[in-house]
Amino acid sequence: MGKVKLNHAPPILMEARYIEEIRHLTYQQRFEKLIAIIELSCILKSAKKYSKSK
Repeated sequence: MGKVKLNHAPPILMEARYIEEIRHLTYQQRFEKLIAIIELSCILKSAKKYSKSK
């Protein structure tokens, strides 16, 4: 099976692909990925929320 171009597949395949990708990362790369996720989470929490009810 060739490399999939899009990130769309059944959840079981996506999870397996993600786990395999993580196994190939170094600890430094894993840490950087975790920090990026935490930073994004903080940005989303502190972002102004807009509502359509104006």
